[in-house]
Amino acid sequence: MICSQAFAGPREVAWKMHNRIAGVPPTQDVLDDMTNTISQGDPEAAAKIAMDNPAFYNITLKNWIKPWSNRDQTPRVPMNDYVATILGVIRDDTPFDKILYDDIIYIIDNAALPVYSNTDNNHYRSAETQNIDFMNTLVVRKQSDTTGLPVAAIAGVTTTRNAGENYFSAGTNRRVNRFIFMNYLCKDYEDLHDITVPDFHVARDVERAPGGDSRTYKNRCVGCHAGQDGLRGAYAYYNFTGNRLEYTAGQVQGKMNQNNNFSQGFVTTSDEWINLWATGQNASVGWRGAVSGTGAQSIGMMFAKSRAFSQCMARKVFKLVCMKEPVSSSEVSKISQLATGFEFDNKYSMKDLIAKTSAGCVIDEN
Repeated sequence: MICSQAFAGPREVAWKMHNRIAGVPPTQDVLDDMTNTISQGDPEAAAKIAMDNPAFYNITLKNWIKPWSNRDQTPRVPMNDYVATILGVIRDDTPFDKILYDDIIYIIDNAALPVYSNTDNNHYRSAETQNIDFMNTLVVRKQSDTTGLPVAAIAGVTTTRNAGENYFSAGTNRRVNRFIFMNYLCKDYEDLHDITVPDFHVARDVERAPGGDSRTYKNRCVGCHAGQDGLRGAYAYYNFTGNRLEYTAGQVQGKMNQNNNFSQGFVTTSDEWINLWATGQNASVGWRGAVSGTGAQSIGMMFAKSRAFSQCMARKVFKLVCMKEPVSSSEVSKISQLATGFEFDNKYSMKDLIAKTSAGCVIDEN
């Protein structure tokens, strides 16, 4: 048995780095390769050697990503198309921002599995039950060719079947944006609360005098609803029904205008959206490019190109491989530097981000 306490310098760093990244000890040969690479002054390359272990995908990344795929934010859910797609994007070093807007999905190439279906999760659940190696079996497909949704309806993981089940079922399609903010911008609606935003997009289902007091609406409700209701039009044509994600091009789903509690409220008539949080206090999110548009793809691109997206991904990776939240001023500054490197030249390489973060924190600890 190899014991980490027996090592010093590059070898100890290599051991710790491999365990942080892959979640399992390295083989002797891998440990030697990583040690030599670190000794030559390239700890980031050593981190990428650790990523070649299938456990990096089958254990570390899978359990890291699973909470993003469900409302309870728990890793204790079955494997699904949402998680598989993010795993594949990372493995293939595809620009990570594309997960929120590209026509992409990953399935598993294994004849023993049920074929992919847009009405059940058997393909992915069976793969996990059978301990299929995701690193070596994931294959990329166009979501529009695989799911039956038209190209215009596709917005990366946001329009996977799993996302439909978790974020488009019932409700009024406000949920989907809330979880995008939480998972990819590290902000909940309370963080964005701004009562100065005009309320002309607040829908009819929001009472203007809850409990008989209009001040409650003006001082509390409008702070979230003014912004979120301007955004939710992007999903006007989506619903999860018949155990699948439905898209009714040009026809607004009834859920968007249900519960007429205030007849003068906004009525959704198309999939147009506007970001009323782009100015004022929430300009700090770092919005770039268009802040209005039509459909889920364009709003996904707005989220993915924001500065908050890069900052959030850097923060999540720091917590994953450094095993703590960034709290000191130097750590917070490091998050900003990592975010800048992540988005440089539109590369958005999650592998590079993980390698840089892991190399930095493990070396600092030694």
